[in-house]
Amino acid sequence: MVRYNLSFAGAGRVAGALCMKMHHSGIKILQVVSETETYGKPLAGSCNAEWSEVLNFHDTNNIIIVAVPDHRLKEVIKSIRCHESTIVAHTAGSYGLEVFPSSVKRKGVFYPLQTFTKGRNITFRDLPFILEASDTGTGEMLKKLAESIGGKTWFIDHERRKKLHLAAVFVNNFINHMLAAGKELASQDRLPFDILEPLIMETISKALENGPENSQTGPAVRNDVDTIEKHLNLLSFSPELQNVYREVTLSIMKSNNLSDND
Repeated sequence: MVRYNLSFAGAGRVAGALCMKMHHSGIKILQVVSETETYGKPLAGSCNAEWSEVLNFHDTNNIIIVAVPDHRLKEVIKSIRCHESTIVAHTAGSYGLEVFPSSVKRKGVFYPLQTFTKGRNITFRDLPFILEASDTGTGEMLKKLAESIGGKTWFIDHERRKKLHLAAVFVNNFINHMLAAGKELASQDRLPFDILEPLIMETISKALENGPENSQTGPAVRNDVDTIEKHLNLLSFSPELQNVYREVTLSIMKSNNLSDND
């Protein structure tokens, strides 16, 4: 078990999940700093830490984890006051070390590749932590921290991590949006969403086992123009969904060297 003293800047979904997991893993949480006490004070209380609105951190901190919305990241990091030997690491997937001012000597990225939602328990076993560090010693400490809570570590530079973050948007956010569209369409005829659950589970399972590029089925990959036209007509009530269907269908066709003119 690592013997680090940690603090958090931020008290949202990512900070909350990491903070509680580290606390339960025996890591000492010294401070939780957040703008308001709504989330920050209860989080601090649950891990026996101090809560504060001010980004002043004790000299005894080994690592400060900055887990705030991306648009606040530079502002928050710039405002942090801590000992020069303290590591400051952020959890953002689309930013690197360039967001740190020169005053921060030991800096890093501690990006958990997962989606976090309040009220859901996330398993940290084998959870990928994407790391970057200003020096070898800092990188080793971040690696030990991630592994101490069950994570698997990957050192990936900023340019490659940006592509990984983009890939995560496709496999998480875009898929969730498609599921929401499917639920909406089913509900229009009073069909329960869970009727689609076996299909959803098999789709994801097959993609993980065989590769998504080897798992595509449906009218687009069959070049079934008649069915595609029927679907587009059924979506006439929503030009937005109609356009999504059309563009995704064309993309599938192109990926399989087909076109709607074949």
